[in-house]
Amino acid sequence: MKKKKKRLKKTFSYFKKSNLGLINRIIRILSWLLPGLVIKRWIITSAIGLLISLLGIAIWTNLRPIYLLIEVFFWIMNGLTSILPVSVLGPLILLIGLLLIGLGQNRSINSIQRALVPEKNTFLVDALRVKSKLNRGPNIVAIGGGTGLSTLLKGLKNYSSNITAIVTVSDDGGSSGVLRKQLGVQPPGDIRNCLAALSNEEPILTRLFQYRFSGGSGLEGHSFGNLFISALTTITGSLEKAVQASSKVLAVQGQVLPATNVDVVLWAELEDGEKIFGESKISQSKKLISRIGYLPENPSALSSALDSIKEADLIVLGPGSLYTSLLPNLLVPEIVDALLKSNAPKIYISNLMTQPGETDGLNVYQHLKAIEKQLSNFGVNTRIFNAILSQAQFEKSPLVDYYQSRGAVPVVCNKEELISEGYYVLQAPLYSRRITPTLRHDSRRLARAVMFIYKKLKKLN
Repeated sequence: MKKKKKRLKKTFSYFKKSNLGLINRIIRILSWLLPGLVIKRWIITSAIGLLISLLGIAIWTNLRPIYLLIEVFFWIMNGLTSILPVSVLGPLILLIGLLLIGLGQNRSINSIQRALVPEKNTFLVDALRVKSKLNRGPNIVAIGGGTGLSTLLKGLKNYSSNITAIVTVSDDGGSSGVLRKQLGVQPPGDIRNCLAALSNEEPILTRLFQYRFSGGSGLEGHSFGNLFISALTTITGSLEKAVQASSKVLAVQGQVLPATNVDVVLWAELEDGEKIFGESKISQSKKLISRIGYLPENPSALSSALDSIKEADLIVLGPGSLYTSLLPNLLVPEIVDALLKSNAPKIYISNLMTQPGETDGLNVYQHLKAIEKQLSNFGVNTRIFNAILSQAQFEKSPLVDYYQSRGAVPVVCNKEELISEGYYVLQAPLYSRRITPTLRHDSRRLARAVMFIYKKLKKLN
């Protein structure tokens, strides 16, 4: 009895799996008929083309093949109906026809999938559905630099393919600084991180792009991506063209643009009047910053960056270091003018923690005032942003305590004051709960909150 029960269970589970597999296959085939895949119109076009071709052959041969086909058809019908009744034969032939169509479509699609994505487990129809959805996503412009911008981009690429990252190019430290001095190219580091964040290529290629050499005379400290972009800059003649070529290699979802093609040096004037030159030195300064600027002054923006801002449905600044990652982008007058002219919702994303020297004791409101003060130096007295995204109150953790011991504290969001000034404010849990050596924004949480604000402001408008 036990053996019989086991056999019955095995037989039942086998049939269950077989049925589920068949049902999934049927659903997979039918899913090609869903709207937005741009498949049905071409299937119908092909069918119409076939019918027109047959009509052309019939006219050309004076309808002789048609008469012959009709005679053969009636001969077959008479033979079949003598074996089976019409009520059974009709549905049976219809079913066989549909099964053959389904089988043919399924096998041809599988062949295409094996050719296009041989090592990926994603079904082609699912990939097309996702791509169709992302192509309909909003035009998003994300402005910034450092790890904050690349973190945001990783999350945003789950909501849209129409993303433009405008990246600061004032870095003069680390690998970027060395390449800048030795080769005379613009710093590639922040751009490399953004390209990797938006890449849709195989993970191994993205890892290669981010790989940093740990040894080797002259190579130690350099990342492969920095060397690659620097070499392309020399070959193509500009960082913009080098980034475009790198984007093709990495199958980047969207585009990454430098804020300017001019080789600029960032300077900062401290509250005591001292001037510091170079981003790396500014970030190491422990004194409060009064204002910043570029040498040469008022560099020009890329026309593609200005076009992206003009067409944007959503503009985001941050997260990132206020004076070394965010404000340097606003030192390009044409970018500021384009932002002021745009009617798109503009979101400022606050940092999680203050940065010793740069933003000691500043809350979210004071961060915004620092931006407005910087813009007023260029004669701009109108605020740019109308929405604020900030971290909700932190839970107690050893990592927060560690940052506080190093002089950094959570950036306080004075929500009531911001709302009274006319800002839309959202506080949400934005940092990663995973145990990490540094306190960073979580890309998925951050992007989800940004898209929530976008949809909310879109409804309000």
